[in-house]
Amino acid sequence: MRIQAPRTAPALARREGLFYVAAMPSDSPEPDSFGLGLDEPPQPQRTPAGGQPYRVLARKYRPQSFAELIGQDAMVQTLGNAIRRGRLAHAFLLTGVRGVGKTSTARLIAKALNCIGPDGHGGPTIDPCGVCEPCRAIAEGRHIDVVEMDAASHTGVDDVREIIEAVRYAAVSARYKVYIVDEVHMLSKNAFNALLKTLEEPPAHVKFLFATTEVNKVPVTVLSRCQRFDLRRIPAETLAAHFAEVARKEEVEVEPEALALIARAAEGSARDGLSILDQAIAHGAGGVTADQVRTMLGLSDRGAIRRLLGLLLEGEARDALVGLRDQYDLGVEPSAVLRGLLESVHGITRAKVGGVQDPAQSAEERDDYADWASGLSYAAIHRLWQLLLKGLAEVHAAPMPLEAAEMALLRVIHASELPDPATLMAKLASGEGVAARAAAAPSAPADQPTLMQAPATFRALVARLAEEGRQHLAHQLHDYARVIAYAPGELVFAAKRPIDARELPAALKEMTGRAWKVETRDAGGEATLHEQELAAEEAVRQSVLDAPVVRAALEAFPGAELARYSAGERGSA
Repeated sequence: MRIQAPRTAPALARREGLFYVAAMPSDSPEPDSFGLGLDEPPQPQRTPAGGQPYRVLARKYRPQSFAELIGQDAMVQTLGNAIRRGRLAHAFLLTGVRGVGKTSTARLIAKALNCIGPDGHGGPTIDPCGVCEPCRAIAEGRHIDVVEMDAASHTGVDDVREIIEAVRYAAVSARYKVYIVDEVHMLSKNAFNALLKTLEEPPAHVKFLFATTEVNKVPVTVLSRCQRFDLRRIPAETLAAHFAEVARKEEVEVEPEALALIARAAEGSARDGLSILDQAIAHGAGGVTADQVRTMLGLSDRGAIRRLLGLLLEGEARDALVGLRDQYDLGVEPSAVLRGLLESVHGITRAKVGGVQDPAQSAEERDDYADWASGLSYAAIHRLWQLLLKGLAEVHAAPMPLEAAEMALLRVIHASELPDPATLMAKLASGEGVAARAAAAPSAPADQPTLMQAPATFRALVARLAEEGRQHLAHQLHDYARVIAYAPGELVFAAKRPIDARELPAALKEMTGRAWKVETRDAGGEATLHEQELAAEEAVRQSVLDAPVVRAALEAFPGAELARYSAGERGSA
């Protein structure tokens, strides 16, 4: 006996992807009534020598239940409550980046709505059984009442018109007729407009499930008719745990660091990560190591990047360029090197503020970051970040990426030798003009050594140390040294906090060309430069508060406070 397609759906038999399939016995002599070539004997599929055709991991481990859907707990909870309370929307919009489970979620919702349970008497449930005929048919993509349409290839109003005509007819065998439209933002404007009325008031037996990666391209009129779920990027830790479970099922040994690298490269996408893991398993031929993953992805060796960063911080220009060239010869793109340097600077910042440890970092990497964090100020780290970020943009835009990367590294080294804005301000405030005086002074005879002019004041001395690249020593003297006596060639001070002054005499001799007597005492001395600056700032603030206009304003508005002021305008206030 032959089973014909329902007469109520002739229009659906005309287009691929939206049709009812006529089922008939394999030995039936009658021709295919739809002309789709269903009477032709199936061609055997070539399979590997071992058995079944290979399925990529991204398809093999596609979630078959909401329990297997990772990283979307809030959405699953909302759907579960809606199903249990019978508050199901007629249209759902699933949005998010690639590979977070939009299409998988749509199919799971279709199964949840149409599951009848193992005994055939169940209702909608957030935990579909997976064994009843509707669940198995939907999972295999052959259910007659669950229609999937790719809006990227069916963009026109005619495609939408067929859906509009079909929704009038009841479901053939399922509880709900479900239309899954992937990449719905690709529909044309006319197609969206044609769908609006049906989307607003569909029959009770119809559910629409839309998926898109670019929700901003979906008209507001459509968004307002759908219940929207924003699927989140999956955290790297969750992805790494998921990939570890997949590797266990595949009986493949994968290093934890390799899993962390794959999870980071996936950028929140489970599908992308499984594709990378699939490739890594093939690349490793039985096992996957972190070095293999780096080689496969073209990532630079993290140890080499740290060594290169150390050369930059030490100002070793020649060795830094050699290190960059070595990475380039190994096949690492210059942009990847700069991205690695940026990751290292970010790691130093996280170490300085005490952030959560990155599981992809080795113990050696964390130790190096901690050492650099203790010796670099926030200002230096931020300046290093900005210089490398600018260099990365230049490498992307340059016709010669390697040369652009070399210039970027040289700029980083050169900038490290320049005084920061705070040092320049201190130098200007001290009135130091050593360079100008040295240029105006008569030159020394050829047979006499030339001595640099020693700073006339202690403040000028601290500014000179910072300018000469000894910021750490200058910072200690600026904040903690209480000067008892100072003259060119002699410095006596008491330390507010411990100061490592062992290198101070040698540094002063190298800077000025003369020997210095440096003595530390336990007490005494004037206020530190930092304390003097705070006192001066407080004096300026008090002068503003004492201004008649400000005093009158504070009396007129009890509880008011001075938020900010301009020192240059306090006289006119």
